[in-house]
Amino acid sequence: MLEVIVLAAGRGSRMKSELPKVLHPIGGQPMVASVLDTARQLGAERLHVVVGHGASQVSDAVAAPDVEIYVQAEQLGTGHAALQAAPSCHADSTVLILFGDVPLLSAGVLADVVSAAETQPTLLAATLEDPTGYGRVIRGADGSFARVVEQKDGLPHELEVTEVNTGVLAARGSELVAWLGQVTNDNAQGEFYLPDVLSLALRDGKKVSVVVTDKSNEISGVNDRVQLEALERAHQRQKADELMAAGVHVMDASRLDIRGSLACGTDVVLDANVLIEGDVRLGNQVVIEANCVLKDCAIGDGTVVRAFTHIEGATVAAHCQVGPYARLRPGADLGDGAKVGNFVEVKNSVFGAGAKANHLAYVGDATVGAGSNIGAGTITCNYDGANKHRTELGDNVFVGSNSTLVAPLTVENDGFVAAGSTVTSKVGESQLAVGRAKQRNIDGWKRPEKPKQ
Repeated sequence: MLEVIVLAAGRGSRMKSELPKVLHPIGGQPMVASVLDTARQLGAERLHVVVGHGASQVSDAVAAPDVEIYVQAEQLGTGHAALQAAPSCHADSTVLILFGDVPLLSAGVLADVVSAAETQPTLLAATLEDPTGYGRVIRGADGSFARVVEQKDGLPHELEVTEVNTGVLAARGSELVAWLGQVTNDNAQGEFYLPDVLSLALRDGKKVSVVVTDKSNEISGVNDRVQLEALERAHQRQKADELMAAGVHVMDASRLDIRGSLACGTDVVLDANVLIEGDVRLGNQVVIEANCVLKDCAIGDGTVVRAFTHIEGATVAAHCQVGPYARLRPGADLGDGAKVGNFVEVKNSVFGAGAKANHLAYVGDATVGAGSNIGAGTITCNYDGANKHRTELGDNVFVGSNSTLVAPLTVENDGFVAAGSTVTSKVGESQLAVGRAKQRNIDGWKRPEKPKQ
């Protein structure tokens, strides 16, 4: 059985934030949540999270049926942190230790560590051009693992080594607990170092396996805002590369942000500065123009979402046109071929096939039948100060410009609302509704004048 311990107790003082470091987001979710997701991909049956600074916040963020929480009251080092959870692991489990502020490690790399740890304790190492700040992996004359030397404890020739300790290791549960209990804080920092368990393993006659990765972005941790931004960009570049490999035309990979999940059909085009949040699904030949925000929505085949459009919690069918500068709010549901144009806001409303509101309108809590047209400047007055009410427009209804539809209201099939009308009562099939004051033309009136200086 695989169990994973995630160390998430650090304060992260260099972040200069009240938010615990592991709760800062990468790709739209807390770093520690990404680490737990990766552990689940590996098939871990039990997840142990060690919290410290901001314990209640972190505990709430990671709460799940497969997660157990342990509190490290004093931050005395990574070895001490691991010791809070290790005794709860099964003796015959393979126990993998991860860090809540190293969010990009992939399940593929970690699977090699877990596999090797089935027979002997295993360390994940990496080769870096600039190893400054990392503990160095020191090998013996025969190339086997000898020990890990921390930056502040290393001799000059040891600090020239470019193979570094990532901190990630795995071992049998019973052995890990025994070694953690023997780790001392006899070092420059006065801390209990997790890698010291490997030297203890060697002392007990065990061989230590070293898995080396060349994916430097994956092993990088976050200690400040600069590193957070760098990992965010690395994560987004990886997402963009995956999309392009799957056939999506990403116009500018450096200006695409995916803060959730994105599923795309064939020949999808994503222009610059597109932001994806939550669960977004795009059909075949969908075009998303520049500076759009899509959140928890589904867009049908052949639809074009024009620039500066925001869509959230909406469903858009095939061959629609949305935007530019449109806003679809939760509950918006556009049928095939519908059009929602510039500066139109739609909320909790259904548009039938071919229905359109091309510009400058608010449609809320409404049903707009197939083929209907809503003119510029039209609003549905859906809120009376206490309750929301619906507007029901049948098929082929025409609403003239600058009309006010006061809900609850029904306009039946082929109804026609004259421009500038305020409509408060039902309009029957094929009727014309005119709800405006009669025009008067006044002769001899005096135009207002500005006061003379």
